[in-house]
Amino acid sequence: MSADRLKNQKPRRIRKASPASKQSGAAPAAIETSRLQKLLARNGLGSRREIEDMIAAGRVSINGVTAKPGDRAGPGDMIRIDGKIIRFRLAALLPRVIIYHKPEGEIVSVRDPQGRPSVFDKLPHIRSSKWIAIGRLDFNTSGLLIFTTDGTLANHLMHPRYQMEREYAVRIVGELTPEQITRLTTGIELEDGLAKFDQLLDEGGTGTNHWYRIMLKEGRNREVRRMFEALGLTVSRLIRVRFGPVNLPPRLKRGMWIELMDIEVEQLLKLVSQPGAGIPDKPPSMQAGRRS
Repeated sequence: MSADRLKNQKPRRIRKASPASKQSGAAPAAIETSRLQKLLARNGLGSRREIEDMIAAGRVSINGVTAKPGDRAGPGDMIRIDGKIIRFRLAALLPRVIIYHKPEGEIVSVRDPQGRPSVFDKLPHIRSSKWIAIGRLDFNTSGLLIFTTDGTLANHLMHPRYQMEREYAVRIVGELTPEQITRLTTGIELEDGLAKFDQLLDEGGTGTNHWYRIMLKEGRNREVRRMFEALGLTVSRLIRVRFGPVNLPPRLKRGMWIELMDIEVEQLLKLVSQPGAGIPDKPPSMQAGRRS
């Protein structure tokens, strides 16, 4: 999809019917079931732990029968939470995933007492679900944000034990000395503990326009800015360009979003479940933000 189309048109999720489904008299494909907590988490109705607590409390039913831990369900089942019907289609077995290019001047929160613009204002409305932000960016930071309806996927990408790399382009005033580079990559003591960059690359530039590429496996509040501030350095621009296996598409303009197609979502789910998922395998469709 061209940049002009991205600017004025919201991408559609495109699903093609299989050849068998088009043939007259063909037997319908078997409908797979999933564990109830996984199915509900993938549709943004809470984390698996939260849903397990709902099931244990007797708040969830399947086809009129109170659900039990370990129950399975599929899109043809009637699921209720607190009496409210939750309907699923075949496509709903896959979570929805959006890549958003956050500009400076937006908060990553649904509500703000100060009335500042929110990234959630730009996202498409969804029923019986909610968008979960994978990671946060502060008000003055731009770049890649990932949103999903799947609490499990969000947890897998954000939880510290999975060691997902975050990559940023950083512009500072001046140039780092060898001693400062050593401190940033071996550890700087902040008020909430030791912090360090796993990698720091000089991208060039002069004066007030010197860029660096940094990578780290944490998502503490304003961590990158605080590390530079600890050395008396000012960050004048901060852009997240990668989160785990997902890169910011180069043609995606600030304030715009694209939604991954089902095949790309399946690819992402496979990538994050593999050892070393925090290091990108550079899937082409996610790199380029391609749309058909």
